[in-house]
Amino acid sequence: MTARFTVEDPATLETVAELPDLGPAEARAAVDRAAASFPAWAATAPRHRSDVLRRAFDLVLRDRDRLAGLIARENGKSLADAAGEVVYAAEFLRWFSEEAVRPGGDFGESPAGGTRTIVRHRPVGVAALVTPWNFPAAMATRKIGPALAAGCTVVLKPAAETPLTALAVAELFTEAGLPEGVLDVVPTTDAPGVVTSWLEDPRVRKISFTGSTPVGRHLLRQAADRVVNASMELGGNAPLVVTADADLDAAVAGTMIAKFRNGGQACTAANRLYVHADVADEFVARLGAQVEKLVVGAAADGAAIGPLISAAAVARVGDAVRLAVAEGARVTHRAALPDLPGHFSAPLVLDHVPADAQIVRDEIFGPVAPVVRWDDEEELLRLVNDTEYGLAAYVFAGELGHALRLAERIDAGMVGVNRGLVSDPSAPFGGVKQSGLGREGARDGLREFQETQYLSVAWP
Repeated sequence: MTARFTVEDPATLETVAELPDLGPAEARAAVDRAAASFPAWAATAPRHRSDVLRRAFDLVLRDRDRLAGLIARENGKSLADAAGEVVYAAEFLRWFSEEAVRPGGDFGESPAGGTRTIVRHRPVGVAALVTPWNFPAAMATRKIGPALAAGCTVVLKPAAETPLTALAVAELFTEAGLPEGVLDVVPTTDAPGVVTSWLEDPRVRKISFTGSTPVGRHLLRQAADRVVNASMELGGNAPLVVTADADLDAAVAGTMIAKFRNGGQACTAANRLYVHADVADEFVARLGAQVEKLVVGAAADGAAIGPLISAAAVARVGDAVRLAVAEGARVTHRAALPDLPGHFSAPLVLDHVPADAQIVRDEIFGPVAPVVRWDDEEELLRLVNDTEYGLAAYVFAGELGHALRLAERIDAGMVGVNRGLVSDPSAPFGGVKQSGLGREGARDGLREFQETQYLSVAWP
């Protein structure tokens, strides 16, 4: 008998569902189906693959309320955040339905003459996708969309905390006309066993992972044994800079999005706020007033901020705040916590955080806004770039040229300039340094699932 595992609502601690706990044997069987389906799917006309993705886009939007409710229950995020995620997830399907018919290529005469060069892009093969719990719909479609558009077949391991959304999305793909075996979802609590079985299988030619940097490093070491094509979207430690001449209304509004969307549980979340000393008092007061208005609780009750994903996450965030206070920071503003059994952590603002405090060096992954005051721009940039991570950053400045000059000197793959959101299906999402390899979204996202072949043709 196959073991089962429980999916829990982190806001109420109620059981949402029980699922079969699949393991390496079932993971290999999924690869069997993907490998058998690959030749036909890869040979399918790009227009047909595009049509399937477009129908899936329509179906996700048709079921947006159901999917948002499912995300809110298994992940805990607010209904507004969940609804926004569903639309964002759908947009990847629309974008890559359009990219599917533009696979690219080239043709030309060789410099020496006598030959013609044909360059084509073909699907890399069976793709293993591993997605996190914090955006269970969008992280799935951001990988599935380009993989299918390129002609790859897919095996997907969603996070054990939030597998239901991925299964629901896969059902919509079946309704959209995706052939059997092209997309298989493997829910499991044995992530190492399942993913290792894929990386050891010679039929798997691609690994795309979103998650922590330590796990990403481990997967890269495994992928190296067979030289598996790897894309890694890893951890972040995003700085948010506010200059002396910034529009504080825009800076506070942007910070509320960059910091508190999904309760701060995002790799792109503003992790450390660098605010110019001349405007720090006013910025903290304005930001704190907004934080104190945040309603924390269950999505079903209309709360703006849901729970963290687990009791361990609550303990980790609490420990980080206590250490920051011991190092000299002050809690200036805090939202009220509900009297509920879930994994709740109070959104709060920390002011006068030392520039070398541990909380600005670690990824918080929670609703805590640490403010570091600065007055020297060169020192600011040193602090901003003094991290092994380089995923996202945010700059708020009154003069656009100044904002752009600052943004260009920040070691990050993405910078929001006078806005608190960087994600867009039409833009290349990804980081530098220890924040990952490769890009998702845009034309780059399709290329991650293709390999280049050139034909040298004799031309008398």
